[in-house]
Amino acid sequence: MSEEKNLDSKIVSTSTSLDDEQRVKVLSPGMMVAKRFFRNRLAMVGLVIIVCMFLFSFVGGMITPYGEREVFRTTETQIKDYAGAAKITDWQYSVVEGKDFPAAAQAKVILAINKEETSFESREVVYGLNKIDDNLYYIVQGEDIATVTSVGARHTYKELEEGVLNDSIKAAYEAAVAAQETGFDVDGVHYSIGKQGRVATIRVAENLAVASKYAFAAAEADTEFTFAFKSAVLNAMAEGAATVEADGVTYQLEESKDGSVVSRDGNIYAIVSHYTISPVMEGVFLTLEFREAALKAIEDGAETFTFTDEAGNETEYVVKRNNEQYTIRSNVEIQVNDKYAAPSKAHLLGTDGHGMDLLTRLMFGGRISLLVGFVVVILEIVLGVILGGIAGYFGGWVDSLIMRTVDVFYCIPSMPLYIILGSIMDFWKIDPQLRIFVLCVMLGLLGWAGVARMVRGQILSLREQEFMAAAEALGISTKRRIFVHLVPNVIPQLIVIATMGLGSTILTEATLSYLGLGVKFPYASWGNIINAVNDSYVMTNFWFAWIPAGMLILLTVLGFNFIGDGLRDAFDPKMKR
Repeated sequence: MSEEKNLDSKIVSTSTSLDDEQRVKVLSPGMMVAKRFFRNRLAMVGLVIIVCMFLFSFVGGMITPYGEREVFRTTETQIKDYAGAAKITDWQYSVVEGKDFPAAAQAKVILAINKEETSFESREVVYGLNKIDDNLYYIVQGEDIATVTSVGARHTYKELEEGVLNDSIKAAYEAAVAAQETGFDVDGVHYSIGKQGRVATIRVAENLAVASKYAFAAAEADTEFTFAFKSAVLNAMAEGAATVEADGVTYQLEESKDGSVVSRDGNIYAIVSHYTISPVMEGVFLTLEFREAALKAIEDGAETFTFTDEAGNETEYVVKRNNEQYTIRSNVEIQVNDKYAAPSKAHLLGTDGHGMDLLTRLMFGGRISLLVGFVVVILEIVLGVILGGIAGYFGGWVDSLIMRTVDVFYCIPSMPLYIILGSIMDFWKIDPQLRIFVLCVMLGLLGWAGVARMVRGQILSLREQEFMAAAEALGISTKRRIFVHLVPNVIPQLIVIATMGLGSTILTEATLSYLGLGVKFPYASWGNIINAVNDSYVMTNFWFAWIPAGMLILLTVLGFNFIGDGLRDAFDPKMKR
């Protein structure tokens, strides 16, 4: 008897846990799918990868200390053009205020000087030319008052207007001719002499302009030189005078190697030189001290010179000569974008070509890449389920119409269409944020056909099942029969398709962004981060600018593919338990 009890006790299990056979009988279909999925090692690897990608993109983007579009700058020392200098070989004109001396007349001045003429005509206007020295001429304009025919020392005068000549004018004229001068002054009025053979013309002349080969440089930025000042200084230089009066002010002149230094009240007021020196950049004023230092270096043939400014900063300048043109260059510290900075403690993956933190850009780029993937797949699933479900359930002409539409979408060449739409958006300058949504819609509209065909095929087989006949007998509405009883039976296949499609959609978005057709700067996506490295030198020398983005795309696509394979195996009813 005791042996029988012992035998019974061996047969009956006292364990409270379920063995495999009991567990199969107790677990729901959903739990069975989950059990198979979690036993798939590749699927688990894919799940871990995708979870890490979401944490990296969404959580990482929140805790990073930098902004998506924050630009980092650094200080660099560059040699830049600071000023340009040139020796004056052409005539420089200073015109009396309020008067006009056209360019056509200026061209005639050169011909008259070369021919040593005392007058010239331009556009029916006669101008007088008074030579002071080889570097200074006065251009005068006035009215002829008399002609003089000279034979030896005898002069015959002919008035063009009665009463304009007097003995003083005649005496001054004869003295000027004897001294071979081209003009004379009587009672504060200047008269010019124009000669053509033995006949001379006396005209009342007013100074119109002065032609010289000198340039004036001021000590202060807002100084403007009047015609009276320039002509007085140039006259004084020609005469070798030490002082000159202009505009009621007395100036002192000190001769320099290449011109003169003009002072007022003991302070340098201007420099007159055969060289013109001008800054390269707008808003920069060259002081007289700098000009003097530069001129000395040019005259001495020095290649460099050092100048100390008013703040005590000492700067070395380099002089480059090209014939009579000189370029003055200096080492300047400037703020520039910190492009392609190597990985460091501050920037773990370095910076990109815009000086932005690459790790932060990758985080925010992951948000957009994942967002585009999910939005596109959801749009494909919604369109595919609705149209595929209607086609599979109703059949007939409805099925034919929808399937022919599917065939049309299958025949559309997607890449050329992407290129065309990308070019249109570039032409219209679509806002980068709006462009992301346009990209999602574009990818979704071109990808729903495969889902519709799969749903339609599944529903064609499911609608003949007994449960559908029962639903129809109970009077359940068509909409409810399709979307409550038929479509849920297709969900396993939809999940697999959606998971597999996420990887391919992210890859497509990355490809379009790499080609410049997808997400645009300043928004980041993994594709346009790689697109920014479009130079072989950058790609070769700055690996950190593109390899991390490529690895993230690779891992994300692999992760979704592993999950899709695991779900497909888990939903397969033929799989061994």
